[in-house]
Amino acid sequence: MRVAEAFQAAFGHEPEGTWHAPGRVNLIGEHTDYNNGFVLPFAVPWGVTTAVRRRTDGTVRLLSLQASGGPQVITELDRAQGWARYAAGVLWAFERAGHAVGGADIAIDGDVPQGAGLSSSAALEVSVATALNDLHGLGVSPIDLALLAQKAENDFVGMPCGIMDQAASALCEEGHALFLDCRSLGTRAVPLDLAAEGLELMIIDTGVHHELADGQYARRRADCEGAAERLGVESLRDVTDLAAALSVLEGDERKRTQHVVTENHRVEALIGLLRAGAAREIGALLNASHLSLRDQFEVSCPELDVAVESALRGGARGARMTGGGFGGSAIALVPAGGAGRVRQEVEQAYERHGWAAPRVFPEVTPAPGARRLT
Repeated sequence: MRVAEAFQAAFGHEPEGTWHAPGRVNLIGEHTDYNNGFVLPFAVPWGVTTAVRRRTDGTVRLLSLQASGGPQVITELDRAQGWARYAAGVLWAFERAGHAVGGADIAIDGDVPQGAGLSSSAALEVSVATALNDLHGLGVSPIDLALLAQKAENDFVGMPCGIMDQAASALCEEGHALFLDCRSLGTRAVPLDLAAEGLELMIIDTGVHHELADGQYARRRADCEGAAERLGVESLRDVTDLAAALSVLEGDERKRTQHVVTENHRVEALIGLLRAGAAREIGALLNASHLSLRDQFEVSCPELDVAVESALRGGARGARMTGGGFGGSAIALVPAGGAGRVRQEVEQAYERHGWAAPRVFPEVTPAPGARRLT
């Protein structure tokens, strides 16, 4: 295995094992997680594989096969730089939770398209967390590993994400989407066999790389928290009378509330259609989600909008942006055998705008969550 070989070459000894955690794509339920709402992601076939060996001297050595230069040697976790902060943050979160994991040699190899909105950072965090949990015999549950990984990203890296990405990476099952109630942390595996209904899901990576920690994501979250405070509820999840809520809100807070409340309803409606064997009817919900993210939450961008619009012209039954926004990827629900036409339509639209062709991944099916490999 490539990561194990790189580990031995860099550190001079073999790892104690290798672990893999996947990225995710969100079928529906965007910007609802930090509002205590509902989400429906599934794990993608790409992720982060980590080779780890424990150390007794407290030092952490971190190597990424995707980063230039040699390993970062860290004697104090808060001195980690760049990508290494996501891994160092996991060790920090374990320590804060009372788990003395000490030092480690860690090599990381990832194939999640970076900047595509498929949660490469969560895959890295969960992969490292799963490895440390196994090696130290801590017995931390998958959902609690996800919470530790989220704490690392929130409080150590400084990105105020919700729990969805880490939970999806830790808990997803092959062939299923993951319904997650972000308040109770209750989960349910929802069968997602689109091929059985003559459908496939494709991912369109716009190539527009976003940096959610630049403040846009945090501003959207602040809008939601401000609206909830004005409405006298714990979170926007608790809004039951949308019309009444909108009548007392203005500006951005009004728009953010409209998106969150209706998006939660769309998650529940989509699950209902899947359970009824009506996957061919979920396209309208995907379309409505994109329009809401574009117009009410204002996290889309021209490249995402063109990807969605051209996919629909090419025959997709539904399409929407996925992930935090401001770039990244769109998903399209396509009749079996129709991916080629959709791809051609999207590529031609990009060419007309003078943009580089997007990366397209057809027939994406739900993969398993975090697990030990060797």
